[in-house]
Amino acid sequence: MNPLKSVKGTISAGFILAIIFLVLHGLGTFNLWSTVVWLHVFAGVIWIGLLYYFNFVQVPSVAEASADEGGPGPAAINKYVAPRALLWFRWGALATWLTGAAALEAMGIGIANAFMLAEGAAIIGFGAWLGTIMLFNVWVLIWPNQKKVLGIVEASDDEKAKAKVVALMASRTNTMLSIPMLMFMVAQGHGLPLM
Repeated sequence: MNPLKSVKGTISAGFILAIIFLVLHGLGTFNLWSTVVWLHVFAGVIWIGLLYYFNFVQVPSVAEASADEGGPGPAAINKYVAPRALLWFRWGALATWLTGAAALEAMGIGIANAFMLAEGAAIIGFGAWLGTIMLFNVWVLIWPNQKKVLGIVEASDDEKAKAKVVALMASRTNTMLSIPMLMFMVAQGHGLPLM
């Protein structure tokens, strides 16, 4: 069976390939911290990749499809694409936050020190705070409002209109916050001081 014919197979094959490369290269430099950071980056790519997809591709495309009187409209995106993308988006956000917290512990910084912006943890702490705000936006603002917009839960037309604005503004806020958050996320590994 070709693993590339399913998402699960593709992801599994990717992890197996990474492990094979590690074995061929030597596992000596790959430890708990490396594993947690690798999983954090993997989850973060899913989360932020989908955040950018929504803001740069889907939202403008739905607007164009809605304005195109002779076209197919946004129904296919809203019925089939958006719910699946939002599933990966919200769970990718949670996985990113959890693996980030685990990475802080594995690094010896500790989540409490990061959130208190303690000496030696300020830069990564700023990233942790931004990631936490973004996680809040995903689960408290974006997802509940998208359920109304997409018809997953019942809502009046007025509620859907309001939900659309709240979800969009929270998503745009996350897009804005993602830029400094990504800088802080990679700061230690690329020579920026942790302060």
